[in-house]
Amino acid sequence: MTMRAMIHTTLFIPLLFLLGIGVLSCSRPVQESQPTRVDSLLSVLNDPNTETVLVVAHRGGWRNTVENSFESLQNAIDMGVDVVELDVRRTADSVLILMHDVTIDRTTNGKGKVSELSFDSIRNCFLKANDSTITTLRVPTLEEIFVRSRGKIMLNIDKGYKMFDEIMALAAKTGVTRQIIMKGNEDAAHVQATAGPYIDSVIYMPIVNLDEAGAEAAIADFDTKLHPAAYELLFKSDTSRIPTRVRDFLSGRSLIWYNTMWNGMSGARYDDQALDDATRVYGYLIDSLNARLIQTDRPALLLEYLRKCGRHD
Repeated sequence: MTMRAMIHTTLFIPLLFLLGIGVLSCSRPVQESQPTRVDSLLSVLNDPNTETVLVVAHRGGWRNTVENSFESLQNAIDMGVDVVELDVRRTADSVLILMHDVTIDRTTNGKGKVSELSFDSIRNCFLKANDSTITTLRVPTLEEIFVRSRGKIMLNIDKGYKMFDEIMALAAKTGVTRQIIMKGNEDAAHVQATAGPYIDSVIYMPIVNLDEAGAEAAIADFDTKLHPAAYELLFKSDTSRIPTRVRDFLSGRSLIWYNTMWNGMSGARYDDQALDDATRVYGYLIDSLNARLIQTDRPALLLEYLRKCGRHD
C-alpha cells in the first residue's frame, strides 16, 4: 500500500465508524434485541437437563373459558401458561379452524360435520361454554389464532399431522413457525419421509403409548434418527415399570410430556385427584418420572403448585 493510500485509509476508517454508529442506532431499535417470552420457552424446551416444568393448557383451558376460542387463548396467555393445545380441522372449502370434534354439534349451536360445511356457515354459529350455554363467541380460524399468539405462547397443534404442509404455510405467513409444537403417532421413518423439511423449524414430539409392544424400541429409534426435544408418553397403570426405564433412557437426551386430564393417561395421576393432593399427582410425575411438560385441564392449579415448588416463574 502506498503512503497516500495509508493516509487516506487512516482518515476514512474513523469516519466510516462514526457513520456506522448512526446507521445502526437508526436501523436497530433496542427493543428488537430483547428476548421474547417465546425465546425463554424455547430455551427450556431445548434443554434436556432443565428443572423448569412447562404447563400445557388442554383445549385452551376449557374449564375456565370456552374451548378453542380467542377467549381461551388470551386466558391462557394472561394466566402465564406456557403452551396452549389447539385442535385443528379443515372445512369443506379448505379453511383450517379450531374444532375438537368431527362435528360442530357439541361446541356450537350449529350441526354437521366440519368437513362437509363451508367456513362461512360455521362462522355464522356461536360457540358454547362448557355448561352448554350459547355465547357470543365465534369459531376462529387457525390463521387468526396464529396472529393473536405471535411472540406470546407456544402452540401445540393437535389433529394436525396430516395437514402439516398447510399449517406450516400459515405459520410462516404469520411469523409463528418457531412457536409450533407438532406431535404424531407415526414411526420415525415415516416422520422423516413426510415431515423432514419442517423438523428443524418446529418442535416435533412423538406420541408413544408405553403399554404397546415395541414402545421402548420406538423411542430408541426416534432418539437415533431425529433426537426429539420431547416425547409425549402414555401409560395406564401405576404398576408399570416401563415409565421408569424410559425416564432413565431419556435423561439428558429429551424432555418428557405427561397428560393429567383424566385417569389412565399417566397411570392414576390425574387432575381431579390433584384437587385434594397436587403432590401425589404432579409431584410424582415431576420427581419420580421426570416430567417437564404437563398437559392439564386445570392449568391454574398446576401453575400454583409449580410456583410453590420453585419450578415455574
